[in-house]
Amino acid sequence: MFLYFSRPWADWFALALFIGAAITDWFDGYLARLWKQESKFGAMLDPIADKAMVVIALVVLTGYSGMNPWLILPATVILFREVFVSGLREFLGADAGRLRVTKLAKWKTTAQMVAIAVLFLGTGLAYLEQGRAPRAGEGDIPTGASLADIATHVGLALIWIAAILTAITGWDYFRKALPYLKEPGHD
Repeated sequence: MFLYFSRPWADWFALALFIGAAITDWFDGYLARLWKQESKFGAMLDPIADKAMVVIALVVLTGYSGMNPWLILPATVILFREVFVSGLREFLGADAGRLRVTKLAKWKTTAQMVAIAVLFLGTGLAYLEQGRAPRAGEGDIPTGASLADIATHVGLALIWIAAILTAITGWDYFRKALPYLKEPGHD
């Protein structure tokens, strides 16, 4: 969005696109379970789409935040876990199917998506309230008590919660994968 539209339009389009993608992701999974139309391809593709959405959004938000450490640390935890679990699943090959998605992992994804949407809202509001694009190094993470500030601080709190859930679920996947890592053939 940020390549095709000027700000603040890019902020609002990014927010709308992200929310639309998150809602259709949830709705697609809901309908697949309801109609018992779950497939191996869908089970493989859905987490990849979730990870792509989260990773791309976090990279954009981190860049536009002026490299705010309150965003960089949880974003790094989330990015590391997503790459680690994807690599673990790749390494396990056929055994990866034995590592089922847990309820906590679904909550983790929900927390990530809500946090990212709220952070996008904060950046869009910050741009509108400032009446200009932030200067280089100034970042979009505001520090007062406006609507943008409230959205941003709520978004930052949510991204930290998401990062904690992300770390817990990453450890859980690793713990569950250990027996398969010790088997012959996974050297």
